[in-house]
Amino acid sequence: MANSYDVIIIGSGPGGYVTAIRSAQLGFRTAIVEREHLGGICLNWGCIPTKALLRSAEIKHYADHAGNYGLKIDGTVSADVKAVVERSRGVSARLNGGVGFLMKKNKIDVIWGEAKLAGKGRITVSKSSKKPMEPQHPAPKGTLGEGEYAAKHIILATGARPRALPGIEPDGKLIWTYFEAMVPPALPDKLLVMGSGAIGIEFASFYNAMGCDVTVVELMPQIMPVEDAEVSKTAQKLLEKQGLKILLEAKVTKVDKGSNSVRATVETKDGKTQVIEADRLISAVGVQGNIENLGLEELGVKTNRGCVVIDGYGRTNVEGIYAIGDVAGPPMLAHKAEHEGVVCVEKIAGVPGVHPMDKGRIPGCTYCHPQVASVGLTEAKAKEAAKAKGSDIRVGRFQFGANGKAIALGEDQGLIKTIFDAKTGELIGAHMVGAEVTELIQGFVVAMGLETTEAELMHTIFPHPTLSEMMKESVLDAYGRALNA
Repeated sequence: MANSYDVIIIGSGPGGYVTAIRSAQLGFRTAIVEREHLGGICLNWGCIPTKALLRSAEIKHYADHAGNYGLKIDGTVSADVKAVVERSRGVSARLNGGVGFLMKKNKIDVIWGEAKLAGKGRITVSKSSKKPMEPQHPAPKGTLGEGEYAAKHIILATGARPRALPGIEPDGKLIWTYFEAMVPPALPDKLLVMGSGAIGIEFASFYNAMGCDVTVVELMPQIMPVEDAEVSKTAQKLLEKQGLKILLEAKVTKVDKGSNSVRATVETKDGKTQVIEADRLISAVGVQGNIENLGLEELGVKTNRGCVVIDGYGRTNVEGIYAIGDVAGPPMLAHKAEHEGVVCVEKIAGVPGVHPMDKGRIPGCTYCHPQVASVGLTEAKAKEAAKAKGSDIRVGRFQFGANGKAIALGEDQGLIKTIFDAKTGELIGAHMVGAEVTELIQGFVVAMGLETTEAELMHTIFPHPTLSEMMKESVLDAYGRALNA
């Protein structure tokens, strides 16, 4: 069969295109199917363009506080939202073209359209039913299209989409998902954000820095519910200091739409209600896997809670069909998808030493101001685990206010926290809030991967003056040896 491959990947997000590249490197004849745009949600509507928006917000924040650095800006600093959005879209377009180049470089066929499993080792590709919010990037030259294709191994990397709550479904005008929130035609005066996970808090931080009156409603007792409670509390305090309003243990029960505004009824834990009026509402209550219309039911592929069920190597219950990334379940992170895809295709190729991904060592990052980053167990989870095996933990903390580089940067608010197994000295958790912590967390990720102990971290020489010195100080503090606290 002319359209026959060793490996076909459905979806070209960070998990899909990275898997395709590794597949080609391993000598497999590889194709990737994409229905909308190379790079998927992450590159086009998620990770990358949101960071471009947040960078603009960060620059504005510093300009607004130029006096703190001995600088004077005559007049006020205003946000040109059209230019901010154009910059963000330009960053995305540049990287989209880069993915196309990588496909060509690695001799990976791009099949343009919407794929469906058609039987063992077969898929059909039809014209995409997806209607993009902006003109599609042109298909790379030499791409294939509608038809039937065969492969011994088919990897699903179809990603996820925003979850909608019944009765509060996004309409693209008054109730936004992250798609609309990334390309606002104008800045709303008042904004309500429903959900305080990474997506909700990042957009809340962006719009707040842009001068909007922002309120966040969160069902759980803390913002960023997956994070360590102490770090979450610190982040909340700093965000509120910047003007964000945050309602915890509350939920939006009803939304009434006006011609150009919404009235949201919010119910708190004690049963009391209040009405919040806003120009726009961002629904950021999570995402769900794209498992529909793939032919999973016909082939008996198991799913659970909107995601494909896999083992540690991405294998489903049906031979020859695999799944990686968001469609295969949480944590729904681009870097998890990339690594999961590499593990999957290397296992297929029989690469020696391949082992399942350790989800306990996947870092999480939130790019609000201040940033939040973490890896491993929270203090609460670490205590539970220690109690179960009759052991204990040691916890170290170091404040940004005691670090010379942080003070020099004018970013002296934040915390670095480390958690160790008291008996073995194993690093089992690290949690940070403050400037550039999303760049610092990888140090602890590497340490955990190498099964580093507190002794090795203590004897590591960190450069001075840097923010990274706080990482060592936090370790020292866990053992009563902090030098600068």
